[in-house]
Amino acid sequence: MKSLKKKIENLRKILKKEIVKKLKEFENNFTLSTKEKFLELCFCILVANTSLEKTLGIWKKIGKGFLFLSKNELRKKLKDLGYRFYNKRSDYIISARKFIDEIEFVLKNKREFEVREWLVKNIKGIGWKEASHFLRNLGYKNFAILDRHVLKILKKYRVIDEIPKNLTKKEYLEIEEKLRKIANSLNVSLAELDFYLFYLDTKKLAEK
Repeated sequence: MKSLKKKIENLRKILKKEIVKKLKEFENNFTLSTKEKFLELCFCILVANTSLEKTLGIWKKIGKGFLFLSKNELRKKLKDLGYRFYNKRSDYIISARKFIDEIEFVLKNKREFEVREWLVKNIKGIGWKEASHFLRNLGYKNFAILDRHVLKILKKYRVIDEIPKNLTKKEYLEIEEKLRKIANSLNVSLAELDFYLFYLDTKKLAEK
């Protein structure tokens, strides 16, 4: 644990300015239109268990098509662009469309932890990681994104003993709480901490 904190403290000296700028961009995303926020949700559905860079390229190419393409059209687009889970994820996105306005209402009227619970409960393809990712991209700072890169670093530095095959709600929240304590001890938000953990494994700053 101490060695991980030291690593992060050293990274902060190099990356803090860039990360603070990125977090500010995410904060500004909260003012996006209702439909633009839905497009952010589509990205988080797509990126689960796939390459962030490749998914980002595909997401940008389809763009507003996530709002109006039929299921078959979206499936074909994803397949033609080389996206692996084109069947299931196109189903998830089409299913999520009926919640576009409700998502906006929930974001503006519920507390942050209630928003995440609602997303996990109501949107197919959105689990705890995906909901946390979506909310981080809208400027929320109090959630951990427990992707494979972060979990790998947590195991390496013995914050966790093993990488769970399937994170249950209980396991997710328990690991998130461990990270919250680390974040508090470093005087950073979970959103900022996530950037450092991601960087430790990839040597890159997450673009999204």
